[in-house]
Amino acid sequence: MLTVAEVCAELQISRSTFYEWRAKRRAPRCVTLPNGSLRVRRGDLDRWLDAHEDGAR
Repeated sequence: MLTVAEVCAELQISRSTFYEWRAKRRAPRCVTLPNGSLRVRRGDLDRWLDAHEDGAR
């Protein structure tokens, strides 16, 4: 599973952008760990990227 920092680095976005997208339900699906940390499964990020591929063109 990827940390929010790793996802942000891969997408080349800021943490604030990630959390803004998450609030608007536009971010990749997140998993909340028992300690409150967020993680993104690699498969969920890949599916999210595939679904948003056309929008980047």
